[in-house]
Amino acid sequence: MRIDESFAANAPDADAMEAMARRSLDSLPIEFREQMGNVVLRVEEYADPESLEAVGLNHPMQLSGLYTGRPLGDKSVSDFGTLPDVIHLYRQPILAEAAERGIGVERLVHHVLIHEVGHHFGLSDADMHALEDSAD
Repeated sequence: MRIDESFAANAPDADAMEAMARRSLDSLPIEFREQMGNVVLRVEEYADPESLEAVGLNHPMQLSGLYTGRPLGDKSVSDFGTLPDVIHLYRQPILAEAAERGIGVERLVHHVLIHEVGHHFGLSDADMHALEDSAD
């Protein structure tokens, strides 16, 4: 897919996209924000090959976000020495999808972020949609 030059020239960089994602996190209901704990937020250009393989995809433009870690319901007090949970947002696929769908980048970042937050909580797709609606 080719992104039109005016869109590409005004596309947010990784820092701006992270700021969008943090605003979305701040808009979550307090009971969710309090349980985000040490979840790390990363904005990367593309998913790496290992991440793509883990979710059954083969092209980096197919993945706009990924949660890595153990959902809260699967955690145990005996868990220690584990890596932090991470929400990955993939900048280039998000930009391409926003341009293709004709929607704002911030709106799409919000949607992808809420979906990944939902995985952290072990939510169903219906629950994720309700969470996204409550955060709007």
